[in-house]
Amino acid sequence: MADRPPETVEEPAAFEDDSAPPSPEEKKHHSFWRELPVLIVIAFAIALIIKTFLLQAFYIPSASMEPTLLIGDRVLVEKVSYRFGAPDRGDVVVFEKDLAILADPNAPGEDKPFYEDIGDAFRSLFGFPTGSSQDFIKRVIAVGGDTIEGSGNTVIVNGTPIEEPYLPEGITTGDFGPVDVPHGQIFVMGDNRSNSDDSRNFGPVEEDKVVGRAFVLIWPPADIGGL
Repeated sequence: MADRPPETVEEPAAFEDDSAPPSPEEKKHHSFWRELPVLIVIAFAIALIIKTFLLQAFYIPSASMEPTLLIGDRVLVEKVSYRFGAPDRGDVVVFEKDLAILADPNAPGEDKPFYEDIGDAFRSLFGFPTGSSQDFIKRVIAVGGDTIEGSGNTVIVNGTPIEEPYLPEGITTGDFGPVDVPHGQIFVMGDNRSNSDDSRNFGPVEEDKVVGRAFVLIWPPADIGGL
């Protein structure tokens, strides 16, 4: 038998990875999409904090504050001042009123579960109505401890007629009162006295229902300015 040449064993070829390493641009792109959900959550949290504690924009839906504020105007409301003090006469404020109380001033307020309060906060953040309360914007005319009345088209606070330079000529207030404003509450009226649902109808407003002070008109651009 002829000698057979020794068998040679071929080692398997090393695995070749045809895929190239990602470029810096691809790494950056993938990183962005991984971080996007976190950025959205952070942005949402910041917006919620600002709305809750600092600033909030409000849309004017009615003519009750004309000519100071018109339908479709938007104002910024700051929420810091009244954490350290009470509203003053002449302030333009946004406050909440329970819809049940608006329908019946003697109706008790609704004691809602905490999870409904959380849901209301999220709906309010995006401008949706909460269903249980309504925001109003009016001017503070009297504060706690004052006695206010309307007589002869003049508003009288603590026995003294007050000046109202924000009212145009021809606005009539009408007779009402006298009303003793309890401490911790405010008496509010719209500047459009003949077309405003205000404290003359539903009574004084609790200070803890005040959302904040409207301090600047931000829309339309041609009318931007302080209140």
